Amino acid sequence: MDETTAVSALAALAQKTRLETFRVLVKHEPQGMPAGEVARLVGVPQNTMSAHLAVLARAGLITGDRQSRSIIYRADLSRFRELTLYLIKDCCGGNAELCAPLLTDLTPRCAPADASEHA
Repeated sequence: MDETTAVSALAALAQKTRLETFRVLVKHEPQGMPAGEVARLVGVPQNTMSAHLAVLARAGLITGDRQSRSIIYRADLSRFRELTLYLIKDCCGGNAELCAPLLTDLTPRCAPADASEHA
């Protein structure tokens, strides 16, 4: 990811409704959601949501897939991964032990639930 792309993505997320929209779409991966449902969950009118979704799509953070009369929106997790890696690329000047707390905080949120918890 280059600097211009990173700035565009960060600018798209630097607005309360768009940040909340992106987080809602991340929670609903991989199935995605129609725009109307996202608007309902975020609490904004559908026409306002359309404008926010367009900004996020132009920044490459979400994709839209037409299914019949609806567009199903999904977070582009690979682009989000690229953005995250861009931000931490030179984490702590290559001093791995300084980055360990960050990795520790991220891992439990992304790891599958322990099967023994569901037994």
